Amino acid sequence: MNACLPACMPVNLGRQVNPGGRMPAPRQTGARYTSSTSMRKIIHIDMDAFYASVEQRDRPELKGKPVVVGGLPDSRGVVAACSYEARRYGIHSAMPSSRAHKLCPHAVFLTPRFDAYRAVSMEIREIFLEYTDLMEPLSLDEAFLDVTINKKVMPLATRIAREIRDKIRLRTGGLTASAGVSFNKFLAKAASDYRKPNGMTVITPDKAGPFIDSLPVGKFFGVGRVTEKRMQQLGIMKGKDLKMMSRERLVSLFGKAGNYFYQIAHEKDERPVTPEWVRKSVGKETTLQEDIVDMEIMRGILAGIAERIEIILRKMKLQGKRVTLKVKFSDFQQVTRSTTLAEPLVGSIRIMHHVMRLLDSTEAGKKKVRLLGITISNFTDGDYGPGSPVQLSLPLEGGASQSG
Repeated sequence: MNACLPACMPVNLGRQVNPGGRMPAPRQTGARYTSSTSMRKIIHIDMDAFYASVEQRDRPELKGKPVVVGGLPDSRGVVAACSYEARRYGIHSAMPSSRAHKLCPHAVFLTPRFDAYRAVSMEIREIFLEYTDLMEPLSLDEAFLDVTINKKVMPLATRIAREIRDKIRLRTGGLTASAGVSFNKFLAKAASDYRKPNGMTVITPDKAGPFIDSLPVGKFFGVGRVTEKRMQQLGIMKGKDLKMMSRERLVSLFGKAGNYFYQIAHEKDERPVTPEWVRKSVGKETTLQEDIVDMEIMRGILAGIAERIEIILRKMKLQGKRVTLKVKFSDFQQVTRSTTLAEPLVGSIRIMHHVMRLLDSTEAGKKKVRLLGITISNFTDGDYGPGSPVQLSLPLEGGASQSG
C-alpha cells in the first residue's frame, strides 16, 4: 500500500466558495455530482467488529478475549462476527462455528442480540444526521455520507470524519469506527478498510491512482471470492493489472460488472449517496440441524420458506419475476438456480412450483443437503388490499433453524 496516506491529512476535498461567502443550499436527495460540476466529499464509516464489540462493551469481562457471535459450536450455525482477538486464530465471518471452535477452543461463543445491535446502530445514525441527510446505510454497522454540502458548513471532510468517530466513541460507551474519506464511494469504502481497526485514511485525487494500483482485487468492492479467483487465474492480482485491461475485454469476461470494474480501476465512480434504500430482493434460508437427502422433506422445508416470503411480499406490496433457489450440500458446496418469469408472482404455491423445478436441476436427492433458501427479486409493484388472503406458514418438523 501507499505509505504516504496519513491518518488525518487536512485536505479540502472540493470546497465550494460563493462570492457572497454563503454555502449553497443543500442539494436534493440523491442528486448526482460529477467531476465536471464539483469534487464530492464522501465518507464511509465502518464500525470495528461491531457485534462482538457491543458484546464486549456490555460484558466488560469479555474485553481482550476472543469473542465469536453466531451459531454455537455444537450447532450447524456459522460465525456472524468475531472480535479482533478471535481473528488472530483465523476465525472469520461465515465460517462454520464448529470450525471456529476447533481453531480457538477457548473462544467465547454468543448468540446474536440483534435488538441490541439495532439500538446502537440507531444511535450512530443519529450522529450521521447531525452532519448530513445524505446518508446511505449499507448495514447496521456501516454507511456512506455525502458531506459536500453539510449542515455544519464545515469545509474539511477529514474534520467531519474525525468528529463523527469521536462522537461514536463517546456516545456508545467506547465503540470505535474506521473511516475512509475520498471523492467517490468506491475509494471511500476501500479507504475505511485500510487502517482497521480504529483508523482513518484519506485518498485525495493525486493519491487515488497509486492507491488503486496497489490494491489487491479481492479488496475491490463488488469483487467476491469467485470473481477474485477468476481474476487471479487471468493474472489480475491488483488494481494496476485491472487497469491494463480494456473495457471491452472486461465486459466480455465479466458481463455488466466488467464496465464497473473498468470504471473503478480508472478512479471513476459517479454513484450518488442515496438515502432512500430500495429493497431489491426478499429471501429466506434455513440451515438444517441434520443433513437430509429426502426430497419430500426438502419440499416441506421449502414450502415453509415460500410461505414466509409470501407474507413479506404481501406486507410490502411487492411482486417478483425472478425466483432463485439456494442449496448448500453437506460438503459445503453451494449452488444457486434461478428462473425469470414473464409474469410477476407473490403466492407461495406459484413460488413452490418454480422452486421444485429448480431443485430438480441440482444434485439434491443424490447428495445430502445442509441449507435451503429462496429469494424473490426483479420486483414490480403489487396492489394488495387489507382483505387480501395470506397463507400462514406451518412449523417445520425436524428442528430446522432459521438464519438470514
